[in-house]
Amino acid sequence: MAVTRRGLLVGAAAGGGLVVAWWLMPRSYRTPLVAASDEYVFGAWLKIAKDGVVTVAVPQLEMGQGITTLLPQIVAHELGADWRQVAVEPAPVSGAYANIPLAKKWMALWDPAFAGFNAAADDLIAARFAQSRRFNATADGTSLAAYEMPCREAAAAARAMLAEAAASRWGVAAEECEVEGGFVTHAGNRATFGELAEEAAEVTPPDPPPLRPEPLREKPLPADVDGAPAYPRIDLPSKVDGSYRFAGDVRLPGMVFASIRHGPVEGSELAGFDSKGLAGIRGIAGIVQSKRWIAVAADTWWSAQAALEAMKPRWTTAAPVNSTDIAAKLDTLLTAGEAHVIAETGYGGAALQRVDIGRRYEVEPAYAAPLETATAAARYEDGRLDLWIASQAPEQARLAAARAIGIAVEDVALYPMPAGGSFDARLEHDHAIEIALIARELAKDGPRPVQLTWPRRDELVRARPRAPAWLLLGAQLAKRGDGTIDAVRVRIATPPSALEFGKRLFDNLTPAAAIRETSGKPDPLACEGAVPPYQIPALLVEHIPAEIGLPVGRVRGNAHGPTIFAIESFIDEIAAKTKREPFSYRMSMLGGDVRLAACLQRAASLAEWDGGVDRSGQGLACARIGDGPDAARIACVATARQGEGGVRVIRLSAAVDIGRIVNHDIARQQIEGGLVFGIGIALGNPLRLRAGMPEADSDAALGLPSLADCPEMRIEFLASDAAPADPGELGAVVAPPAIANALYSATGLRLRRLPLLSDGI
Repeated sequence: MAVTRRGLLVGAAAGGGLVVAWWLMPRSYRTPLVAASDEYVFGAWLKIAKDGVVTVAVPQLEMGQGITTLLPQIVAHELGADWRQVAVEPAPVSGAYANIPLAKKWMALWDPAFAGFNAAADDLIAARFAQSRRFNATADGTSLAAYEMPCREAAAAARAMLAEAAASRWGVAAEECEVEGGFVTHAGNRATFGELAEEAAEVTPPDPPPLRPEPLREKPLPADVDGAPAYPRIDLPSKVDGSYRFAGDVRLPGMVFASIRHGPVEGSELAGFDSKGLAGIRGIAGIVQSKRWIAVAADTWWSAQAALEAMKPRWTTAAPVNSTDIAAKLDTLLTAGEAHVIAETGYGGAALQRVDIGRRYEVEPAYAAPLETATAAARYEDGRLDLWIASQAPEQARLAAARAIGIAVEDVALYPMPAGGSFDARLEHDHAIEIALIARELAKDGPRPVQLTWPRRDELVRARPRAPAWLLLGAQLAKRGDGTIDAVRVRIATPPSALEFGKRLFDNLTPAAAIRETSGKPDPLACEGAVPPYQIPALLVEHIPAEIGLPVGRVRGNAHGPTIFAIESFIDEIAAKTKREPFSYRMSMLGGDVRLAACLQRAASLAEWDGGVDRSGQGLACARIGDGPDAARIACVATARQGEGGVRVIRLSAAVDIGRIVNHDIARQQIEGGLVFGIGIALGNPLRLRAGMPEADSDAALGLPSLADCPEMRIEFLASDAAPADPGELGAVVAPPAIANALYSATGLRLRRLPLLSDGI
């Protein structure tokens, strides 16, 4: 075996435990926070000012999901602060904020040789990787799992230090002091946090910190009750009045603005442009060209964009990719391609002796299409780069920018900015590389800050859509004819999208190189959600890796979108064939997941489920994301009705179990937003590629739902003592199958392709 830094072992302990080399040893970090005037730092998570303001550092990208409220409210609750005195700032990139749960989940992407080697070793390796690589990425709903306890511990320690400072001042025992509402009190004595901050910061933090007996919890409200949130969103007022600053709002003295034009397809190379087209366009600050793109900087972004239009860049292109070619390849591979076993439960594939019902489902590529296009600002001076960017993986963006211009990563200062949406698009860092190159080139005539904003056309051209997936499901039914499923086989033809994405993110490979490196490799993360929540005696899931010539990436819901659509549609088809009522049919198979069964019951009650009889227009679907008790669960009933404009979804009723609820208002917003996203996936326009180019050149062409298209929503959370789970993906993956089943109920037509109206209705 080749010796690597991870593989170097100094001994083995009984029971398979490993004693590992120095690379895995725990490390400590100085606090990365810097105190402003009259501020005092309490560890890596909070500062307290003399005026009593508590500033909480948030190491996750705010992209609309409310993380800049969730983590501060955890700190406020544990600390005993008044919510009105809490502020927030983005945390600097540091190993102190390592996202260890995400590093462990993605271990196959950054260390495939050792992933799954040993449970204890996986934990150690993931922790060491995340800390040493400053990996604090925002993805896969891991924010609370990664950061709730560190926030609680930091706040509990600060609370004890404030009490100790007050006790010393008053000559009493610290244990007798109360800390609540921004004050420390004892009998008739009272002091604010600000009054005690300087003394408290000198107190030795307690080890372990004295956590409150119960973590923060909010009770679920009935679907039709709107309660005032106990912790209103911190970012809401500034977003309403327009003062909230996104990456596109950065303004620096002397800044110029750049637009960019990329080649039409992956592998395109710049062949030339008409420089005479610049005549008459004022304020041009420079032209920067690379092998794959050309950018213009000017006094205004509109001048830069006009210049690019006038220059008419020309490209040489490789063999273009067409939607018809992709479909044909997936169609062939689905039945004839080499399959790799991803999951096998119960009696496995050997139990499937015949196929009583088989169906094929097709899921086309889907865009993330965030509102804010890729945007970054930079200043290059004396071999150092200052970078303002919204990134879900800031250290990886920082490293990519440093490599692009040949400087050390320590010479790149990254200032995290919030994003105007992402849906995982900001896990990519192409624009970090581009802005670094542009800033360095413009600095040849003297340091000059520059902001790069991709046009909408380039956001679509350069997007890595969610991978298309062709799925073939076959079931063996019990001979007694009651619809009982004995065995299921699931075959999925799709690119190894997670592995491909990992090569871009962690190895900084180009999209073409990432495709070559992962070609033909099985990818369990690209097939997530293929194991249904139902009790089925035998299950076999197979992945047929497909190389389609189109770079693919992550989009909200990721692999759960195609797999849950196929499974929930298939369950409905079996119920229809065997004349079983869809609700009771699912309930009969959910004995192993009583929490999901409870969701299904409540959703049916909210929707006044009528049995899904022919032409009722009601369809339902269930989804579970995650493993074991920490999984998030949802059941949804869609109601569709015939109208003048055709069939229309008029209501979505959902019951959700995300464990202990930290912020009910934000959780509900996430479910609502996910359902709307899922409507876009289900009823939007398909992504068609012609000669390698998407036919859609604007968000309008994607057919995304408008406010008028949004149905009535009834959403209710179930009380639970389980650990908090993320609600962000649930609505996006459950809405498409629920809508598909509702359209079948309303029209009698079974639609097996996403988007559902790809071929009309």
